[in-house]
Amino acid sequence: MVFGIYIKLIKNIARVMKKLLFILIVCIYVIPAFAQGKLTPEILWEFNRISDARLSPDGSTVAYCITNYDIKTNKRNTDIFLVSVKDKSVQRLTDFEGSEFSPRWHPGGKTISFLATEGGTVQLWITTTDGKMKNQITEIEGGINSYEFSPDGTHIFYTKDIKLEKTTNEIYPDLPLANVKIINDLMYRHWNDWTDDAYSHIFVADYDGKKIFNDKDIMEGEKWDSPLSPFFDESEICWSPDGKIVAYTCKKLRGRDYAISTNSDIYLYYLETGKTVNITQGMKGYDKHPVFTPDSKKVTWLSMETPGYESDKERLFIYDLGSGKMNYLTKDFDRNVSNVTWDDDGKTLYFISGINATFQIWKMDISTLEIKQVTKGKHNYSSIEKKGDVFIAVKESMSKAREVYILNEKDGTDDQLTFANKDIYEKVKMGKVEERWVKTTDGKEMLVWVIYPPDFDAQKKYPALLYCQGGPHGAVSQRFHYRWNYQLMAAHGYIIIAPNRRGLPTFGSEWNDQICGDYGGQNIKDYLSAVDEIKKEPYVDEDRLGAIGASYGGYSVFWLAGHHEKRFKAFISHCGLFNLESFYGATEESFFPNYDVGGAYWEDPAPKGYNFSPHKYVQNWDTPILIITGEYDFRVPYTESLQAFNAARLRDVPAKLLYFPDETHFVAKPQNSILWNREFFGWLDKWLK
Repeated sequence: MVFGIYIKLIKNIARVMKKLLFILIVCIYVIPAFAQGKLTPEILWEFNRISDARLSPDGSTVAYCITNYDIKTNKRNTDIFLVSVKDKSVQRLTDFEGSEFSPRWHPGGKTISFLATEGGTVQLWITTTDGKMKNQITEIEGGINSYEFSPDGTHIFYTKDIKLEKTTNEIYPDLPLANVKIINDLMYRHWNDWTDDAYSHIFVADYDGKKIFNDKDIMEGEKWDSPLSPFFDESEICWSPDGKIVAYTCKKLRGRDYAISTNSDIYLYYLETGKTVNITQGMKGYDKHPVFTPDSKKVTWLSMETPGYESDKERLFIYDLGSGKMNYLTKDFDRNVSNVTWDDDGKTLYFISGINATFQIWKMDISTLEIKQVTKGKHNYSSIEKKGDVFIAVKESMSKAREVYILNEKDGTDDQLTFANKDIYEKVKMGKVEERWVKTTDGKEMLVWVIYPPDFDAQKKYPALLYCQGGPHGAVSQRFHYRWNYQLMAAHGYIIIAPNRRGLPTFGSEWNDQICGDYGGQNIKDYLSAVDEIKKEPYVDEDRLGAIGASYGGYSVFWLAGHHEKRFKAFISHCGLFNLESFYGATEESFFPNYDVGGAYWEDPAPKGYNFSPHKYVQNWDTPILIITGEYDFRVPYTESLQAFNAARLRDVPAKLLYFPDETHFVAKPQNSILWNREFFGWLDKWLK
């Protein structure tokens, strides 16, 4: 017994020592940075990350999630909070040991449901708004992935993984230690994961206020996912307001057909009859994100026209359930549409769309199809919700992480409702973000963001970094990024040049589409136009320029390495495309290079896009380059980076390779990320300072 007490005492001392060690680490790295007022990788991981803001039925309260990360353990935790619209008071609603997420208000607004990992699997819970009563209401084997109650609260749909394939060991039960993947067709892996034996299915069930019952798989036996792999976005499924229909997104293709196609469709499942109807039959591009009108008589969704083109214009369509007629609502609006929400009377719909590398709120009069811009400014809105006269939105900028705001629709202004990172902003100074317009080689005007160090002095000279965007279709917008954070780069004493080159949205379809088949063409000239113009400033040291980027941005760095004509003194390429032929042969969504590069490399004649493969110009490489990759990146397989590193060293070019065995296309684990940043800035400082 005494021995047991000693063991327990030793364990307690060990736990205390671990905590003291963590405090010491914080004191060494985080506190000095706070004292200096300088943003660091460690501080970036201190941010409270807001998501999933949901307005109560009466518009009085917002439920939202905050996710925190623990650098010491590499783990994250999510909790649910409430904030009063009237007085901005904040209440913590959940505090389980694991994560709680996906808060949903019930009719009347007195209870909130959520998902939690408390029992080891993700299950559905419900709580009163004071947080005193919390009850688990599902015990579904394997857990659930997402859910939504019907508007009247009497039904629910939820998604869970259903096993429909045999594993290798089930095929060969006498070989239990055999470890092999038997592959017969394409899509055997997707983005970050190897394809398994299960599919995400939608279930509908009854709910009596205490438990769910009469569960029914509305996709029984079907070997495809809803929501779509690999992101499983819950906004791809919704209830009709009358609770009679579930609309969902599905790409009912397999293997090779799936790999070469973007043809997803919108399906309507009728609860009373069990009938399923495809309302987008014949539309060959992506169709996603259904949203019903308030009277349940019509449904809108986002549609891409061009088969195989994943970055086509996101058009807004509406379908009349009675007549079967559909209408293209944004035919005269040359921008994408997202996050559609309806006013209560069904006469006005609101959405988010990009303009000049910012994402703003817009509204449409459904009778005239007139569209008006509601908000303006240097920021991004990422979600919106309206109940009666109360309008909430989540907003961010390059200098400020996401927070919840109350929107004044009349004048487009907003009032900040949450202040999740107020303590950080009080201690850390952000640099100036400047909007510049630069003339391109073909006479166009291009928006370039310039981000300055926090204590910028125009009398000094600074090294500068050309930021090359990935995608290739993703605006260099006012996003507060946790991996490629412009303020973090500027805080290290660099001026950041971030062009919205050809191929990036929010400037119209022509600007967005130009890059396809022209990877090393006009958009690269746009990069050079930007850097050549900004380096004229007396405070930019043109002898200390670097170029950095990830994914297509990593490709851009590889391409520039063979074509930059001595402009740059250092390069960093993260998960970049190096050899377009090997990339085509190893990536999973074949529709992407089929459209963007022009097809397969074995076609005769080969598509012209392969002339822009960086590996063909390695003989011109002469500049130090840091190359980064993750083993679980199946979009741009890590062998692309290995080829590039080997080529650089065989050419006797100074190079370093960072290979992360447990990361994907993104470096997402806290300690890996901090190491990534230390190597990133160490490399730049070595060659540019």
